[in-house]
Amino acid sequence: MGEVDPAFIQDAEHRPKLSNTKPGDGVEGVPLIDLSQIRASDADDHDPRKNEDLVREIGSACEEWGFFQVINHGVATETRRSIESAARAFFGQALEEKRKVRRDEKSLLGYYDTELTKNVRDWKDVFDMAAVEPIIVPSTPDPDDHDLLEWFNQWPDYPPEFREACEEYARETGKLAMKLMELIARSLGLPANKFKDYFKDQTSFMRLNHYPPCPFPHLALGVGRHKDFGCLTVLAQDDVGGLEVRRKSDGEWISLKPTPDAYIINVGDIIQVWSNDRYESVEHRVRERFSIPFFLNPAHYTVVKPLEELIDEDNPPKFRAYSWGKFLIHRSHSNFKKQNVENIQTYHFRLQ
Repeated sequence: MGEVDPAFIQDAEHRPKLSNTKPGDGVEGVPLIDLSQIRASDADDHDPRKNEDLVREIGSACEEWGFFQVINHGVATETRRSIESAARAFFGQALEEKRKVRRDEKSLLGYYDTELTKNVRDWKDVFDMAAVEPIIVPSTPDPDDHDLLEWFNQWPDYPPEFREACEEYARETGKLAMKLMELIARSLGLPANKFKDYFKDQTSFMRLNHYPPCPFPHLALGVGRHKDFGCLTVLAQDDVGGLEVRRKSDGEWISLKPTPDAYIINVGDIIQVWSNDRYESVEHRVRERFSIPFFLNPAHYTVVKPLEELIDEDNPPKFRAYSWGKFLIHRSHSNFKKQNVENIQTYHFRLQ
């Protein structure tokens, strides 16, 4: 990966230490939810009396943890194995081959690594692709700039099955994400299809994460502590694991051991805003491993704010409205340009 940026080393003392993790905790307390009650054929069935126990489980997991695992989710095992195999083949190539499809400031879709983003302190290789192509975003974070950009996927020549495996996986995990959004809506006392229209022109994307051995492992995590700023994340991790969640009850870091063929689901900042803090986006971090997150995000023109159905005199709005597209493009610019101020965060929109 080349020489390490000196700022990376200087920043190490501010990074969370892995010794905070309680290895014996495993997945204790983190809900494991069986989705076998729901079927793809029920996609348009919004009978509020159905699956009430499951809805309560989902709501409790979102409120108490912000994280849960799902089994019997409907994503075929072969679909997952195919993308894992294709991803390992891609990342196993020489660096110059992978960089033939590298991302740039005009489009954040494609390959990048630590050396391509000098301001990033995370040690990893990444390949990003749009779940629905193209992703449409504002050209700048300037609210007076109404020009739009289109981000298109880039596909490597090797392995030849890479594109097909990625597209099939994105379709299947996208269906799972939307089914979970129906359950989350119902858990908030809303109609199951409440969130459907937000995703007609979605900006969702999928990421292949590879965490190669770091020459300075005591200085780095695969991904440092953070919250997901989108809507909902559907994560597949390998049998090595590596995901650590900050438990809400006491702030301890809990390691989530892999459950075969399960997906890890976490609430993002947008759901926290929509629910007006009822469901909180929770900090997490990653050690070296291989993983595939699917990030469900709304259309660029979405105005994110607490839902009117969930606010009243006793529960006033806790966030001011913000443009998701402007937020997303502002965050994307920070991947290539050092910022003189803290990168924009969802909590900057919190009302005092």
